[in-house]
Amino acid sequence: MEHQEIMTTYLATFIRQLSAMGVRHAVVSPGSRSTPIAMLLAEHPNFQIYIDIDERSAAFFALGMAKEMRKPVVLLCTSGTAAANYFPAVAEANISRVPLIVLTADRPHELRNVGAPQAIDQIRLYGPHAKWFEEMPLPEAGGEVLQFVRQTATRAVVTAVQQPAGPVHLNFPLREPLVPVLDPPPFACKEENQAIGSAIGKLELGGGEIQKIAAAIRPKERGLIICGTIDEPGFPEAVLTLSEKTGYPILADPLSQLRSGKHGKERIIENYDSLLKDPKWAGYLAPDVVIRFGAMPVSKSLTLLLKKLETVDHFVVDGGNGWRDPVKRGTTAVYCDEIAFCNKLASAVSMDSHSSWFTMWHTLNERARSIVEIAMETEKGLDEGKTVTELAKLLPDGSTLFVGNSMPIRDVDTFFQVNSKNIRILANRGANGIDGVVSSAAGVSASAGKAYLLIGDLSFFHDLNGLLMAKMHKLNLCVILINNNGGGIFSFLPQSNEPKNFERLFGTPTGLEFEYAVKMYDGRYVKPRDWKEFRGALSGYENGLQVIEVQTDRAKNVENHRRMWMQVSREMETYFQGENQ
Repeated sequence: MEHQEIMTTYLATFIRQLSAMGVRHAVVSPGSRSTPIAMLLAEHPNFQIYIDIDERSAAFFALGMAKEMRKPVVLLCTSGTAAANYFPAVAEANISRVPLIVLTADRPHELRNVGAPQAIDQIRLYGPHAKWFEEMPLPEAGGEVLQFVRQTATRAVVTAVQQPAGPVHLNFPLREPLVPVLDPPPFACKEENQAIGSAIGKLELGGGEIQKIAAAIRPKERGLIICGTIDEPGFPEAVLTLSEKTGYPILADPLSQLRSGKHGKERIIENYDSLLKDPKWAGYLAPDVVIRFGAMPVSKSLTLLLKKLETVDHFVVDGGNGWRDPVKRGTTAVYCDEIAFCNKLASAVSMDSHSSWFTMWHTLNERARSIVEIAMETEKGLDEGKTVTELAKLLPDGSTLFVGNSMPIRDVDTFFQVNSKNIRILANRGANGIDGVVSSAAGVSASAGKAYLLIGDLSFFHDLNGLLMAKMHKLNLCVILINNNGGGIFSFLPQSNEPKNFERLFGTPTGLEFEYAVKMYDGRYVKPRDWKEFRGALSGYENGLQVIEVQTDRAKNVENHRRMWMQVSREMETYFQGENQ
């Protein structure tokens, strides 16, 4: 057989097996060495291909798609630094447990380490950030080689989705000529015995272990259920049942998917960050037992409280078999599917669902919510917190909201109150970087049909190239751009007390006019002067790319936040003084 025929059969077998495993989407970065894989992916009838010229953007776009679908996405690039540009998204996918199948084309072995162009060391390029790496053999003929290719494709998909989900990396050395044989069509005939099955289970605890946990928490009224980033259908209902049976309130991070939805909200505490801002009330709010699900919540105030809990039972439940305890206060790592754990433990306990402990948290949360709502209603100027409350009111039922890091996710934590809409909130909270946020949101839009993005000006600038995907693929993405001309989060940190070099080192104002960039990507640009214009722009959004720029003031934003937190603290003082009389 000719080289091109052998290469075509080899790569077509791999792609056919990916399809047999249910993979349907591929993001391709154009390049020469990856030519045969790209052309064959485009030829396969089951694959939908997205072309992204910027490799860093492409990787985050694929990550956003995979995050939204909860399914693996193929990511393909040529050799050299193209593969290196995937690194930030691969790291994010690994930490945030998003399945990606990264395919990098490479020079054959005789062109490595001899000064050949576009050749870098791609062996285990992503190090521990890839769950699994395989250096593929050069294309060869023969049944045993093709069976290895099938098995490798199967293993790549299974490894990517198996908990904890994450990225896998396969490196394909390829020799020229690189154009595959497309006549006859490589996928016209069904190949015999191409499918290799797989069965992926979930971790569960035996009844004895559940009974031990039930016995440990049963005597303790002062318990908290803490839910960080977790996006699993069925989890809200399961954890609410556990809350009812234990009497423990649920502290729900915005990425827990608990603040929105048709499920009940009575047991959900969304204002815990504001309640914990003043450390003098920590003694009243400190629990005797903690049951924690998902990644660590956004709230630093909650993290500081957990760090102080040196002698309490702290169960960290992780169906992904990981070790997510940055506060180092976990006393028991529970490796069990989160939904199964909630259901089994709920069946093993029956406590006071409306204890004095629960009533305290519920009452304080209601009062804090009222303070937030009144503060936002009386705020007339364009404000970052009020932008979030307006979003919660105006986003249509069934929306997907992607949130940028730094201040946007923290403002969502503080100001996004419980509601009965189905609003799914996503973010890149693995490595917590500001890179690739626009591209990730575009990837979410591609799979969801429409998406909204709340992002700060520095993060938006950092990934302006991500807007190209919205233009090229006619995506429906509405960007709410908070422009406080710099890094707003640093104004809340201790370095803000050192004004000499603060702006130069941390504030980093850019003074950019984003209107021109938005128009370059054929987007609609709106810069509202007041809340009426903001509401009109957001409510009137239907499709395409639209950017709504909300101009805010960093210093005023800090003042507004701190004023509101002081009001919450005063309300808590009134509450606890009344309780102690």
